[in-house]
Amino acid sequence: MTLVARLKVTLSDVEPQVLRRFDVPLKIKLNRLHEVIQAAMGWTDSHLYEFRAGGVGWGVPDPDGYYDGPLPANKTSLLDVLEDVGTKTIHYIYDFGDNWHHVIKVEKIDDAMPGADYPRLVRAIGACPPEDVGGFPGYADFLEAMADPEHEEHDRMLEWYGGKFDPDEAEIGHILDNFERLAKKWAPKPRKPKAAPRSL
Repeated sequence: MTLVARLKVTLSDVEPQVLRRFDVPLKIKLNRLHEVIQAAMGWTDSHLYEFRAGGVGWGVPDPDGYYDGPLPANKTSLLDVLEDVGTKTIHYIYDFGDNWHHVIKVEKIDDAMPGADYPRLVRAIGACPPEDVGGFPGYADFLEAMADPEHEEHDRMLEWYGGKFDPDEAEIGHILDNFERLAKKWAPKPRKPKAAPRSL
């Protein structure tokens, strides 16, 4: 039976709260977990990332090998991290400029539901901040400007973002579409039937 982990992912230092709860296979590789978090939060996967736990980092290693970067995320699974580090909490940093810090808590490990596709969304609260808004301080300024039509930056921010922004709108339909796309992308390919041996 495949085991799945229920993860609670919270974006640190951001008001109103941004939280996602979803199930993924326990043996998911970290590069795929990165894709799930991007899809769940609403990020556009246009910056570097790193998972951190127990003083170790996993991400995209430096192809030129100039510095001791993170270990390769595509060679380590969620199960490996939980077993090797012995923790139920993992940190996920996205965009080293804006430095979005997500806290991932493993809430439970259970058998997969028969016939269910993974990743599977359980709960979503709050809108993901826009990319390149300037981290959590920039996001606070952005929300303040967007909420007040009299604010000197209101029109500029409205134009920059491309319309209105609701910090409480998690866009669940969009997340479900993203998860369905990932589930299809990662579904095991049907095996080709072996050719029957020809009778002599």
